[in-house]
Amino acid sequence: MAGQEKQQRKKIHPQKFAMWIAIGSIIMMFGGLTSGYIVRKSQGNWVNFNLPTEFYLSTVAILLSSLTMVLAMRSFKQRQMPLHKAMITITLVLGVIFSVLQYLGFKDLYFHTKWNNNVSFQYLIVIVLVHALHIIGGVIALLITFMRTFSRKVKIYSSTGLEIVGTYWHFVDILWIYLFIFFLMNQ
Repeated sequence: MAGQEKQQRKKIHPQKFAMWIAIGSIIMMFGGLTSGYIVRKSQGNWVNFNLPTEFYLSTVAILLSSLTMVLAMRSFKQRQMPLHKAMITITLVLGVIFSVLQYLGFKDLYFHTKWNNNVSFQYLIVIVLVHALHIIGGVIALLITFMRTFSRKVKIYSSTGLEIVGTYWHFVDILWIYLFIFFLMNQ
């Protein structure tokens, strides 16, 4: 029986496995989008741009939110529920701040760059819209986690859902860092 329990512990939860498959697919998609951007940029007729200040600030916000997510996970596993609630709340607030700063940054980029229907703008818009969908998904997942944390009806003591949300939010963080560095190198 003990051997069977050890074998069971080695298996990855099906929802975690699905999350990793989704993350792999998203990585390939953004790899393709940014590769296409680089290839097309080398063909000329490209508009250069400067990164808005909001992108630097949003980077700080999402890095802090990843830290608070780690602290939320740790406090949940240690059953320190007041600390867990505080960290989930801070993570959600930082996630919203990140989202707002991203919106303001891309809005600033759009209005302060002379695009003139250039193909560089089309590539940037596709990357931005796909990135925005992932941010929205992450913030919605954080909001659901926040609501479950403060719900009196839901008494879940399994960390699986929190781990899945945490994994996705850390991925959104890593994805933004990748895009931020990519934009810095290609502005």
